[in-house]
Amino acid sequence: MKKLINSIILTILPILVFSQNFTRQDSLRGSITPQRAWWDLTYYHLDISVDPDNRFIKGSNTVQYKVLDSNDEMQIDLQEPLKITKITQDGNELNFRSEGYSHFIKLKKKQKKDKIKSIKIYYEGNPKIAVNPPWDGGLTWTRDFNGKHFVANSNQGIGASIWWPNKDHMYDEVDSMLISVNVPKDLVNVSNGRLRSIEDFGDTKTYHWFVSNPINNYGVNINIGDYLMFSEVYDGEKGDLDMVYYVLRDNILRAKSHFKDAIKMMEAFEHWFGPYPFYEDSFKIVEVPYLGMEHQSSITYGNKYMKGYKGMDLSRTGWGLKFDYIIIHEAGHEWFANNITYKDIADMWVHESFTTYSENLFLDYHYGKEAASEYVIGTRASIRNKSSIIGKYGVNQRGSDLYSKGANILHTLRQISKDDEKWRKILRGLNEEFYHKTVTTKEIEDYISERMNYNLTPFFDQYLRDFRIPTLEYSINDGYLNLRWINVIDDFKMPVEIEIDNSKLFIECETSYKRIPIKSDKIKIDKNYYVFSKKI
Repeated sequence: MKKLINSIILTILPILVFSQNFTRQDSLRGSITPQRAWWDLTYYHLDISVDPDNRFIKGSNTVQYKVLDSNDEMQIDLQEPLKITKITQDGNELNFRSEGYSHFIKLKKKQKKDKIKSIKIYYEGNPKIAVNPPWDGGLTWTRDFNGKHFVANSNQGIGASIWWPNKDHMYDEVDSMLISVNVPKDLVNVSNGRLRSIEDFGDTKTYHWFVSNPINNYGVNINIGDYLMFSEVYDGEKGDLDMVYYVLRDNILRAKSHFKDAIKMMEAFEHWFGPYPFYEDSFKIVEVPYLGMEHQSSITYGNKYMKGYKGMDLSRTGWGLKFDYIIIHEAGHEWFANNITYKDIADMWVHESFTTYSENLFLDYHYGKEAASEYVIGTRASIRNKSSIIGKYGVNQRGSDLYSKGANILHTLRQISKDDEKWRKILRGLNEEFYHKTVTTKEIEDYISERMNYNLTPFFDQYLRDFRIPTLEYSINDGYLNLRWINVIDDFKMPVEIEIDNSKLFIECETSYKRIPIKSDKIKIDKNYYVFSKKI
């Protein structure tokens, strides 16, 4: 069983060993190119027809933007085998050149600064089929128990341009968005935001969903199936929050019982992180034919109505079976991924580390601090420590060990803060300071350091930019405890709590030995710190 769980963990928490031979396409995808920098997204209208029988999409995306600097060439991304058929502005058809899946549109004239303009991109084709969603993304085309079509997208990393044309870089979130999806009449489409209207065309229906908050491109989704809906209202920090659930017809009774974790999640996360960031757009859970994803205001669910991760406890402690992993984890992303969003995927730890950490904060709220500690410590068995958490910037490369290691780093920071209420205020403060914003790692580091009133630069350099885990080397000689950090960067320092004869000492340790008089040779290093120890 242990080998099986290890195998599963390595599947869901992949360690990627990246080549340094990046391509021109990597740079076009991963950097803020001159053709992206001069314009700021304000609005999208994605208007498409989905033909499940032929796995075909056809439609358009209207891109509205504010001109930041005068320019006449803009970059839009759309990945093969989808094709752009036409691009227009002000009634004129525009020419464009393509380099891989980056398309450079030549405008008729240079745009004037501060003007609001738009272009309309028409496209069609058979989008890439997801091989192993959500990790190897694209569209999933399958059928439910009754033979009805069951379709959904998942595309983090590979890019939203795998199924619709957009400014496919995370630094610029669109301010609002209308998503119009035409599907066969016996199916329902569920997307982000609130349902504005349904148009009936006889053989087909078009569902119009409006997102009133900024949204990152990979968070945009379509979910098509034979859905039934039920809902409840949560009395939250900002008032009534609509919590809506779309599930396959045959799963409605099971879902009404199982989705009780959703209200428990909202209680815990509003306590720790602050108000749910998208009250205006509601909160939804939508059943899909893959495991799940954090699509904004419509997280997707495919954990087969089991506790844990597909019925297994990733921590091996028993605590992981107290909740549905997908409901808790994907909903945690509403705060860390959808509210606070990385500018560059190299900083993906901001999404995954905080959200994995949210799992043990859920346990903390409902089952107590000891349960939470046992859970997060139990997940350490999946950590590889082979390369750094932060990836390479500008080339669409993420780091590794983003999940359990990141959660344990944050759990360690909680210990350093020495004040749980102070730590909670930091987590809530992050979601207030960076509300609906894209961020860099440095911004997150600086905020936490400032609020903790402690220089965490060596800490973050060690845990995020190096892959080694600090080791506390110590010896006891002639009534003195000698200890120092090894296996660390040159200027590393960090306090650690040590228990000596039932007395706890909070000791600031550096790379040079610190000598402390003690009366006992029995010491215990607090297990809540993610460190190793070595007695010499």
